[in-house]
Amino acid sequence: MPHLVGIARLASESPTIEAKQRVEYFELPTRRFLSKCDSPRMPFRWMINPYRGCEFGCKYCYARYTHEFMEFREPFDFERKIFVKRFDARTFRRELAGLSSGETIAIGTATDPYQPAESRYRLTRAMLEEFARSAGFRIGLITKSNLIVRDIELFQEIARRHFLTLVITITTLDANLARMLEPMAPRPDLRMAAVRKLSAAGLRVSVNCCPILPLLNDGDTSIDAVAKAAAKAGAVGLGANVVYLKDCAKAVFLPFLDSQFPELARKYRERFSRDAYLRGAYPETIRERVNRIRRRYGLDQAGERPLPALWPADARAAINDDQQLTLFSFESA
Repeated sequence: MPHLVGIARLASESPTIEAKQRVEYFELPTRRFLSKCDSPRMPFRWMINPYRGCEFGCKYCYARYTHEFMEFREPFDFERKIFVKRFDARTFRRELAGLSSGETIAIGTATDPYQPAESRYRLTRAMLEEFARSAGFRIGLITKSNLIVRDIELFQEIARRHFLTLVITITTLDANLARMLEPMAPRPDLRMAAVRKLSAAGLRVSVNCCPILPLLNDGDTSIDAVAKAAAKAGAVGLGANVVYLKDCAKAVFLPFLDSQFPELARKYRERFSRDAYLRGAYPETIRERVNRIRRRYGLDQAGERPLPALWPADARAAINDDQQLTLFSFESA
């Protein structure tokens, strides 16, 4: 067995806290809960992922590579071995206290913070409770789960203290396609109902129609259906980005296409053979399509946001026009 260091060693020593037929849960010792994002492509500086691994098992998921840091090379380990970070409120509080006012924090960048594990371990809620005791950040949270509505009252308190944006990913309204692509995630209608409830509670919520998959959900009719329902539900924005397939994602997604959409498998292999990203005219075509649909339903009007009621007086200088967290490009394709 190779000598393990860092996160791989911690993962190897993590005790099993529960085992089900399909999924194992482990407790992962954690020194820091905030991770710095150095990518210039991302509109946030700090990331929080309460869990490592994600049970939703989305076939296109780009984040499977994160399990490789723990020496789990089998692609499906990402959805079958879930690591629950050992939470210490005082440590997390100190981390938040060390950030400058106005910092951008994204929750759920690699794994869903409201995946099924959250209903058992309530780790996301424990972190949100600390945000409800602080003030002065720009916070975005993204999920595919309607479990998010459990925390409406907590979000309302957070929104009094921080700029808060909640993002619900709805890849398609086609329930059958969604079940194939995202086998363990809640149905699209349940997610849209969550958008409606969050908006009715006075919370800023956007819909992420992501990823856009060529020849699967990229048509005007498909994107329009999501946008129309999102606007009706009270969403303020719509995001849509073209899928990118790292090797870890291709290892799952391409066999999925072979099984479910064999007529598309060869085209995907050709397009993604040398690059994880699609280049050329296609991304621009999608960008123009999404922008047109946004305008159709008024989902392109970010507008000014009032200062949170409990925003710190000494943090007013941190406000730079409406530089709110455009989480995962939900306000730009």
